[in-house]
Amino acid sequence: MFVCRECGAHAPRWMGRCGSCGAWGTVNEQLPASVAPIRAGAVTPVRLGDAGESPAPRTGTGIDELDRVLGGGLVEGSLVLIGGEPGIGKSTLVLQALAHMSRAGDVLLITGEESIDQVRTRAQRLAVDCEAVGVVAETSLETVVAAIETLRPAVVAIDSVQTLVSDAIDGAPGTVTQVRQAAASLMKAAKTTGVTVLLVGQVTKDGGLAGPRMLEHLVDTVLIFEGEEMRSHRILRAVKNRFGSIDETGLFEMRARGLESVADPAGLFLDAHRGQVGSCVFPAIQGSRALLVEVQALVGHTEVVPPRRVGVGVDRTRLAQVIAVLSRHAGLRLGDQDVFVSVAGGIRALDPATDLAIALAIVSAHRGVPVAPGAGAFGELALTGAVRPVGHAARRLAALAAQGFEIAVMPRTATDAVPESSGAPRRAEVDGVTQALDVACAR
Repeated sequence: MFVCRECGAHAPRWMGRCGSCGAWGTVNEQLPASVAPIRAGAVTPVRLGDAGESPAPRTGTGIDELDRVLGGGLVEGSLVLIGGEPGIGKSTLVLQALAHMSRAGDVLLITGEESIDQVRTRAQRLAVDCEAVGVVAETSLETVVAAIETLRPAVVAIDSVQTLVSDAIDGAPGTVTQVRQAAASLMKAAKTTGVTVLLVGQVTKDGGLAGPRMLEHLVDTVLIFEGEEMRSHRILRAVKNRFGSIDETGLFEMRARGLESVADPAGLFLDAHRGQVGSCVFPAIQGSRALLVEVQALVGHTEVVPPRRVGVGVDRTRLAQVIAVLSRHAGLRLGDQDVFVSVAGGIRALDPATDLAIALAIVSAHRGVPVAPGAGAFGELALTGAVRPVGHAARRLAALAAQGFEIAVMPRTATDAVPESSGAPRRAEVDGVTQALDVACAR
């Protein structure tokens, strides 16, 4: 058969240009793999009721925020893929985790992008002891698999999977066929030996993980490391986790001696100067905890038609919907006004419960009056102008109370199942957007 080494598409005959990806000179002949005959009775099913009841053993990484996102630690024999922009801190995070785990067992770092001297230079500036971490500079897939099967360390980290090359496949490093072969071989080695494999993955210019989509389906866990170049904070998210929740997020701060976990991020993303015009605090749910984030808005006159609607860290479709609700049900004339909305600190607040905070920030910026002192808001806006209930009201109220907020503008129906507690902010229960504006943005 004939296979394109760039996209992996199959063709019945040779062609100069791949019909799938359009690349020239990438279609090569490949011998089909031999298929072993099926023997009757070779497969014996196991009833789930007879399987072991104990959960899969986990290994702590020594980094609290990483363990939180993983669901308690690394599962034995699993494949974990960590992706992110270049320079975001993926290699630093992996090296710090290996340094902690080397105190309990053998760990191995296989680097294909850096030399051993470069890895040593990074290890010297970290705040952990990396002396017991084994390092191998290798890009041959067959050599890497042989090292895993022979040494059998507790954890192996490969930085990065796009640098591995198999001698059995024709293609440059990082091509679809090479990455597919590397992932399949490493998965087989991990499952048969029980070694946990950490894969560092590169990302494309669009922000997606480089390589075939099969790479994400094949591994057990996919973690995305995010952050802005000019900010010191990093966010680790799980977009796939077969052994835990994908709702958890880990917060880190990049310092001179490496990444440090942010243990108490409750007020991390709040501006020190509260009560400013065009600002409203929103309790966002991030996994098992609530974070207070600041929604900021700027409204100004424009001669451009149509006016600009720009959202950073919020859903732009919902932003347009909130502006339409304010125009129709609150009487705001925004047809000749540019509206800019942003979530401070680089946080993404895509929860529908952000609607009310966005609306209050826009009205505050439009009227030139700040939101009521000590007030936070959450609630979903319906197209009818009603404020709909949202989930996790008790956790949102607790987050506001922990930072000393006195008023919580929230849907009325959300309080039925939320008991009163001492120290909680006063609940300003509203039914519609106009009532919320009267409470929080009165002139």
